[in-house]
Amino acid sequence: MKTVLSICLAVAFSQVAFADEKSSDRKTADDQKALQGDWTPVKAELAGQPMPEAVLKTISLKLVKNEYEVLVGDKPDKGTWTIDATTKPKSMKITGVKGPNKGKTFPAIYELTDDTLRVCYDLSGKKLPTEFKTKADTKLYLVTYKRKKK
Repeated sequence: MKTVLSICLAVAFSQVAFADEKSSDRKTADDQKALQGDWTPVKAELAGQPMPEAVLKTISLKLVKNEYEVLVGDKPDKGTWTIDATTKPKSMKITGVKGPNKGKTFPAIYELTDDTLRVCYDLSGKKLPTEFKTKADTKLYLVTYKRKKK
């Protein structure tokens, strides 16, 4: 009887774990889809210092599938991105492929609410930020994007 009960519990736990894994995959896939599109920064700070509005107006971000393109003026930076929507906060990894960040990887956290995307990047590439905040003497870059209307 104990053996039958053990087998039933093992099967039940494996089903719950499998369902939870599917749910996690679905969360990431849903966020991946929701992040697609064109974004414009509306507020940003680097190492505790706000970015001037004139600079923000020269920047745009485009996310298509798992690729990104950032334009600063007319200078493109292209690469790939992956997310994990199951972490708290949600995490992102950006890898430069072409442009000034070619060969660099930046860990980041993100928060998506409707048409607003907040991302905190560690531009040193060393470790995943833990909060949406920057400090002096760091290479933390916090930016709030708004989705461009079509």
